Amino acid sequence: MRNSPDENLDISEGLEDVIASTTSIGYLDGQKGKLVYRGYDIFDLAEYSTFEETVFLLLYGKLPDRTELEVFNDKLVSYRPVMDEVLDRLAGTPCPCHPMSMLRSGISLMECIDETCQVAQDIEGKREMGIRLIAQMPTLTASIARILNNELPVPPDPGLGHAANFLYMINGELAEPLAEKIMDVSLILHADHGMNASTFACLVVAATLSDIHSAITAGISALKGPLHGGANEMVINILLDLHSQEDAKRYADEVIANKKKLVGFGHRVYSTIDPRAKILRQYAEDISIITGNECLFKIARTIEKRGIKAYGKKGVCPNVDFYSGLVYYCLGIPTNMFTPIFAVSRTAGWVARIVEYIEHNRIFRPRALYVGPEGLSYVPIDERE
Repeated sequence: MRNSPDENLDISEGLEDVIASTTSIGYLDGQKGKLVYRGYDIFDLAEYSTFEETVFLLLYGKLPDRTELEVFNDKLVSYRPVMDEVLDRLAGTPCPCHPMSMLRSGISLMECIDETCQVAQDIEGKREMGIRLIAQMPTLTASIARILNNELPVPPDPGLGHAANFLYMINGELAEPLAEKIMDVSLILHADHGMNASTFACLVVAATLSDIHSAITAGISALKGPLHGGANEMVINILLDLHSQEDAKRYADEVIANKKKLVGFGHRVYSTIDPRAKILRQYAEDISIITGNECLFKIARTIEKRGIKAYGKKGVCPNVDFYSGLVYYCLGIPTNMFTPIFAVSRTAGWVARIVEYIEHNRIFRPRALYVGPEGLSYVPIDERE
């Protein structure tokens, strides 16, 4: 019998539903399928805003006026380049690393090599360094995509917006207006999403007053895990293996009959359809038509309908990954780069929450309930059986 004062404590495995901080940055209502940034509904931001404007909102708590947005855009553009030495070292990586590993290493190299990346001690300095990372993340990610495809990186174009420039650096050519809009919306939708695993990882590191590059690499490392990022890769691979709506019906029915998980369905927080999936569904249809992938969209829609019919009443519905992979595929983005794109967007939320948290910083120090043996006597090694 234990006499530990911890024995009657309630345990929340994985810290589920434990309130660890307050925030005014983002809010999601899993019951209603609602996602809000700084008080603005994600549907309105996706319809009317831009990623640059949304980043400003997350960082500064308000929508910018025209002059503020122009100044902020100019700053992002000026921060886009990544040192050649960083890209050269990534290109010389001796093994075919996962792109997320290369992204994580790239951020670390930038902090080590770039003399402008001093460890900021004050909040404004950390915010400024975070803005630099937000601007550089697309350049680094696109360069990794091209390196892995045995192509030379494409330098950023200062005349293009954030989303358009990202597509240009990946594909080496200017994107169509619809593609630019869809990429922009995708970045907005992934920019922030509550106290998820990668955001929490960033905050844990930042709360020690470590540098922001270290905090962001922690977020990237958490995002790399298949339970957090990467489900959209699995979804698109499944869709590509199916060749018709009949194939999709058979696949969905088999998964449901065997009581298995439909990839791209279900969310730790949402008990209804993910609002981001609602938005991306329409854009997925639009881009699939103009890129000759309409059949792929119809296959996804067939699976979605059968999945909702079977699991919807249980609160298991499509999440953002169900359609994001299809969108990225239609935009010509390599499958292995889907999760790095997540990081391109989420860096904005990571930085915003880091800056917010350290204003009233308190290092994270949860406890673990000890359930191991007690009272053992040490036995010298020669006497052990």
